[in-house]
Amino acid sequence: MIPFAAVLSDLDGVLRHFDHAAQADIEARYGLPLMKTAFDPELILPPTLGQATEVQWAESIAVALGGDERARQAVAEFMQVRFWVDEEVRALLARAQQHVPVIIVTNAMDTVEEHLGRLGLTYFADDLVSSARVGVAKPDRRIYEIAAERAGVAPERCLFVDDRLPNVEAARALGMTGIHYRTIADLAAVLG
Repeated sequence: MIPFAAVLSDLDGVLRHFDHAAQADIEARYGLPLMKTAFDPELILPPTLGQATEVQWAESIAVALGGDERARQAVAEFMQVRFWVDEEVRALLARAQQHVPVIIVTNAMDTVEEHLGRLGLTYFADDLVSSARVGVAKPDRRIYEIAAERAGVAPERCLFVDDRLPNVEAARALGMTGIHYRTIADLAAVLG
């Protein structure tokens, strides 16, 4: 029996993973700091909050890297890096879903639904709380409150799973049980 009334799970770094070796290879081939630039808060925050599109984000990265054809080509390759579902995580969440709602809570962009479709996850979760759709991002307490509300349970009855410790700590501050995800064992210990 699961001791929670809902499971709130992050998407990236828990359920979905990117090919970091390919990202590093693109950076090395072009000699450009793609990761640092792409995830600079000034560039990533607007699309994460739904104030810009993923296409606009990509253009802002290219501009920040010099705006020439080489920068645009590097960004184009970066945007096409493959991603996949961790099938072990999917299985654990699906098992939990037989008993409680499973909500994906993600700092995402306007393309998150398309990406879920490509992963075969369109109808996987009971709901999706995307920062780009609700206008607040983790670790803002409001996104956790929205997720708990959508699950129909009090925050204290939620299990929250994320690969970023500040996000987990924010969930714990609301009374949620927080799991800092590093490996499948972290999740299996609670849901296994």
